Amino acid sequence: MRKKWDLPKGCVIVLAILAVLAVLFYFVAGEQLQVRSDATDAVSPSASAGEILPGTTLSQQFSSPGGRLTGFSVLVGTFARQNRGTMYFSVSQQQPGQEPVLIETFAADLEQMQDNSWCQIWLSDPVEDALEKQFILTIWSEGCQTGQAATVYFGNSIATGRFEIGSEGWEPLQQNGVLLDGTLCLQVYGGTDLWFGQYYWAFALGAELLAGLYCLRLCRLQAKGKSCFGLRFIHAVTHYRFLIQQLVSRDFKTKYKRSVLGIVWSFLNPLLTMTVQYVVFSTIFKSDVPNFPVYLLTGIVLFNFFNEACSMGITSILGNASLITKVYVPKYIYPVTRVLSSGINMLFSLVPLFLVMLATQTKITPALLLFPFTLVCLLCFCTGLVLILSAAMVFFRDTQFLWNVLSMIWMYATPIFYPESIIPARFLTIYKMNPLYHFIRFARMVIMDGVSPEPKAYLICFVFALGSLLIGGLIFRKVQDKFVLYL
Repeated sequence: MRKKWDLPKGCVIVLAILAVLAVLFYFVAGEQLQVRSDATDAVSPSASAGEILPGTTLSQQFSSPGGRLTGFSVLVGTFARQNRGTMYFSVSQQQPGQEPVLIETFAADLEQMQDNSWCQIWLSDPVEDALEKQFILTIWSEGCQTGQAATVYFGNSIATGRFEIGSEGWEPLQQNGVLLDGTLCLQVYGGTDLWFGQYYWAFALGAELLAGLYCLRLCRLQAKGKSCFGLRFIHAVTHYRFLIQQLVSRDFKTKYKRSVLGIVWSFLNPLLTMTVQYVVFSTIFKSDVPNFPVYLLTGIVLFNFFNEACSMGITSILGNASLITKVYVPKYIYPVTRVLSSGINMLFSLVPLFLVMLATQTKITPALLLFPFTLVCLLCFCTGLVLILSAAMVFFRDTQFLWNVLSMIWMYATPIFYPESIIPARFLTIYKMNPLYHFIRFARMVIMDGVSPEPKAYLICFVFALGSLLIGGLIFRKVQDKFVLYL
């Protein structure tokens, strides 16, 4: 260990940074850590209930998607005209063998309604313990006459058109007691309290304490002249820092060697890919994904980094055979630097993503501060996978050709240019085993929705990243001594 590296001082700085990040994380994502927002699938409209005139009553039974019922949306229509009168929405709780108990009634001015729009209503006092309860939404109008009344829509499938609404367990819409052929285009909102948020500070304090104990252990081992994985890692980073910088710089410059535009391709590649796919999937295949340009470019940027890091890293050991056989350097440095050079390229690719966000008027929220989390997780996941691929390439040279096929399959198995909602329900469990699905979904949520994902999303991303890193590191360490026999 170099004397100029002050380990105790470095540990104090790391602990201080962790404490600041814990506080910042709570204030950015605090609400989502305590309550999970739930919503039912939106029903696709197939017919309207006609003009809702005085004397016409519509009723729809529904249930809450979470432990707390917070509101709902109804798809309304004005027949492309300005109407007069008031439409009422009444929510009641259904009691077995008793009359429904009124919860709240809302009034909507028909003159303010927009045609084919969702009328969103929030309960002034959310209903607690709503998960096992049944509710009834009643709709009627007053103060209107024929030619001046609005309508609501109903259908028999959700927005993707793949699953029957009957799978949601809802009853058909009733008009004056007569069953209609479909369910009201109704989306119900709810919330569920999360135990993680209630004990967040206990978890944060425990993590800080464990980190402090580990730092104390490192300092004691260093004082005794002993070693451990942490000290060896710190030694490798400090001792080979210059080499790492040179390898990352070389890999990045080699990518654009003799290129006229050079680094500009880091901006153009994702933009050109997005333009082509946007034209295809927004006009030819009619994708109805909201803010499709940002949705598409987010997936392209993250998947391109993953694909480039793995494609470059797979030959990192073979490509540096002359150095490996002549100079001792920890062999894992070569695949790691390939991933880092691809990471630099990805950072440049984030610039066009930000420009597209501005062009589409995507709301900039504090949740963007959480975006680096998914980048770090993706970086760790790629590093672990590259360690496995680069080691396999030494012993089995066909690995690169198999990877080309696998990466193409992986691309189509990831929701880059299509919504995940088109996946049949029976395949969702297998589909969600794809780590890139969770990394990209996390990124889209903080960018497009402007909110923090629920704690489970953080845990899943972290487990995939750490699992890949550990498995890749163990495999690489076990076989690295045999590399010189096959180079």
